[in-house]
Amino acid sequence: MTEPQRAGPLRRLADAYAALLRGLLGLSVLVLLFPVTLQVFSRYTAVIPHYIWTEEMARFALVWMVMLGAILAVREGTHFIVDVFPVLSPRATALMELVSGSFVLVMAGVFLVWGWEFTEFAFYRISEMAELPLWLIHMAWPVAGASWLLFMGLRMADAALLLRRRDA
Repeated sequence: MTEPQRAGPLRRLADAYAALLRGLLGLSVLVLLFPVTLQVFSRYTAVIPHYIWTEEMARFALVWMVMLGAILAVREGTHFIVDVFPVLSPRATALMELVSGSFVLVMAGVFLVWGWEFTEFAFYRISEMAELPLWLIHMAWPVAGASWLLFMGLRMADAALLLRRRDA
């Protein structure tokens, strides 16, 4: 939509957080690759035993990969873009950013509030096969909600500033 306004401390923190998320996204792809590769080779060769925990590990890595990707897509404004109005003025684009962003904020709140409840429910439980604490997996939802609030809030602040400018 528009270039970010002044690079204040919150924006610098958000940029550093986004860089961390990009690294974690790459790591989650690598983590996903390991159990899936073991599954494939164990099915078609007798060299590697058929590990049962690999399916659960692959599912957990997939959940985190999807959530991290969705967080970064919201930050970059590429999450489910539909060009209903492909050519708009900068002010109209900013207005559309505020309207669509308000829906994203509502969903972010849902993910944050009920995602935390979901995480609390799993706090003292472990997964059946990999024996991992389930809260590590369930944390993906409230982390996504809080991250969407941060990143969409910054995008909406940029849009609001653009609408307040006279020369735009």
